[in-house]
Amino acid sequence: QVQLVETGGGLVQAGGSLRLSCAASGRPFSSAAMGWFRQTPGKEREFVAGITGNGGTIRFADSVKGRFTVSRDNAKNTVYLQMNTVKPEDTAVYYCAAARVTFVLPLSPPMVGSWGQGTQVTVSS
Repeated sequence: QVQLVETGGGLVQAGGSLRLSCAASGRPFSSAAMGWFRQTPGKEREFVAGITGNGGTIRFADSVKGRFTVSRDNAKNTVYLQMNTVKPEDTAVYYCAAARVTFVLPLSPPMVGSWGQGTQVTVSS
C-alpha cells in the first residue's frame, strides 16, 4: 500500500496558476503510474491527468488539456499538477492517486489503488 499526501491547494483567481504536489511513500515510486482526479459535491470523482512511472506517457482530460501539466520527480517521490489559466469550473477537491496496476495509467476510479486525502482548490471569478 502506498501513502499519498497532497499539498498546494487554496484560493486562486480565475486566470491564475496553482501547483499541487503529492508526496508518496510506502512502495517503490519510480515505476508506479500516478494520476490526479477531482470531485465536486454531488458529482462523481473525475480523471484530470495521469503519468506513467518514467513520465513517458501522459494523459489529460479534455477539460484541462492545454492548461494543466503533470510531472514527477522520482528522486523526491513526488508528482505535481501545474494548473494554469484556471477557471471557476476547476473548483473542486483534487485527489492524488496511485495506479492499482503499477504500469497502467489510472484513468478512472476503479483503476486506482490508493488515494490521497484530497486538497481543496477554489477558483474565484
